[in-house]
Amino acid sequence: MLRKALLSLALAASAVFVPLSGQASAEEASPPTAAAVTVYFDTTSAPTYRSAIRQGAANWNSRVTNVKLVENASAATLRYREGNDSRGSWASTDGHGRGTIFIDHTQARQYYVVRITAHETGHALGLPDHYSGPCSELMSGGGPGTSCTNAYPNSTEASRVNSLWANGFAGTYEWKVIYEQLPVAVG
Repeated sequence: MLRKALLSLALAASAVFVPLSGQASAEEASPPTAAAVTVYFDTTSAPTYRSAIRQGAANWNSRVTNVKLVENASAATLRYREGNDSRGSWASTDGHGRGTIFIDHTQARQYYVVRITAHETGHALGLPDHYSGPCSELMSGGGPGTSCTNAYPNSTEASRVNSLWANGFAGTYEWKVIYEQLPVAVG
């Protein structure tokens, strides 16, 4: 009796339901889309730049759909720190949303700090530097100079991140520390 009930339940669960019109709706016909991956971050060790970090994350969230950055210290895989480092700001990351982003005080006084935080976050999302790019490229970092205040990824950068995160994280990226190169003053 139990086996017969389980068989009936299994058959009912596997039955295909067709609308009375005999045609499947567009919603039923299209495959489900993957939900965005959530990368949790922590700003506890970077209180000076907390609002800039949040704005940089919001800038990414406004341009990409396959990954979302959410502040949650207890679940964080990405942590921000601040301090002084003669090498400038840097990201130590696997490019899969894990690692540490360091914001250097000196660099943050010279460059637009939201651009710095958004740029370093781009590394945590899998993007490399492109210092020779224009100000419209977030990953050009400090290359365009201190007057550049663009803190948003352009469409190419957003598309690349969406592609990398289409199925979780589809790309390969080895763990590395990326130090931001500061232009050398000619004197």
